[in-house]
Amino acid sequence: MARAIAVTDVAEAGGTSYPAPFRAAVAGRTFRRLGDAFGLTQFGVNLVRLAPGAASALRHAHSAEDEFVLVTEGTPTLITHDGEQALAPGMVAGFPAGTGDAHHLVNRTEADVVFLVVGTKAHERDVVTYPDDDLRVEPSPGGRRFVKADGSPW
Repeated sequence: MARAIAVTDVAEAGGTSYPAPFRAAVAGRTFRRLGDAFGLTQFGVNLVRLAPGAASALRHAHSAEDEFVLVTEGTPTLITHDGEQALAPGMVAGFPAGTGDAHHLVNRTEADVVFLVVGTKAHERDVVTYPDDDLRVEPSPGGRRFVKADGSPW
């Protein structure tokens, strides 16, 4: 049954599955998994909060998952292969799968940043590359696994 809920009805969570050397970059990032609250399976919808100094993720590119971001509060910096761009509430950015354009948001301000991110769920075939780090995510029999850029395990 479809129903509407308040965003605050969805628990805010934090943490990361990144290997230990990379976790500090996203310290201060929390999220609410809004799509999961409705059982959505084809795409994810998350409301993300970045404390000052936090990043949304390591700069990354997806082979099989599109991503879309809508800034609702604060002024994050978007970093892509093309450089940096200051974003503001009401601005949107999209990242098609397979382009290799690695991206992430960083909060370089003294106030929290909040944004909505929507992305396809293609984990079973998506490879995520991190051009600034010795890291890659790839499908594996148990789900997904982190490996070094050369394919050796973390």
